[in-house]
Amino acid sequence: MRIVQLDKETKKNILSDLLKRDPNQYGEYEATVKEIVENVRHNGDEALKEYTLQFDHTELDTRKMLVSDDEIAEAESLVDPELKQVMQKSLENIRNYHKKQLRTSWFDAQPNGTILGQKVTPLTRVGVYVPGGKAAYPSSLLMNAVPAIVAGVSEIVVCTPAVGGVVNELLLAAMYVLGIKNAYKIGGASAIAMMA
Repeated sequence: MRIVQLDKETKKNILSDLLKRDPNQYGEYEATVKEIVENVRHNGDEALKEYTLQFDHTELDTRKMLVSDDEIAEAESLVDPELKQVMQKSLENIRNYHKKQLRTSWFDAQPNGTILGQKVTPLTRVGVYVPGGKAAYPSSLLMNAVPAIVAGVSEIVVCTPAVGGVVNELLLAAMYVLGIKNAYKIGGASAIAMMA
């Protein structure tokens, strides 16, 4: 959250600053993102290294870009037990909410032999991007991974920036609570392109 003290100067530009965030302005970034996606598609790990250095100021060792089980276990052991309980309660609340959204398959045979129906199956694999860097967002992981878990997705992959090659311990503790093992220390559009 950013707090702005309103005075003559800040009042003058506040509306134009807020309008810069307008989704209608996103087109100016489209070419840059497209270039990143194409670079990752064609150059793989080399492109990931390039963008991690450029945007996160971290040298990416592709042999260590997957968060290890030891890193997750260590982070889980460092997080305050009360905070882990809050994460667990949040997980339960989110799970209970999304269970109400579950759909089931159904089939209906018509007298003329026509069969109507709907088969509901979960995706096999999903990618969850969790922003990071200056702050930790374990709630983003919970709110995006739990619906996939409830739906029955068998493989969840997480990508998040790693400042200095280290993922925030709160996020790793949330991964532990969720039982997620696959997380990559990569941020930004290049991480999303990698997952795609």
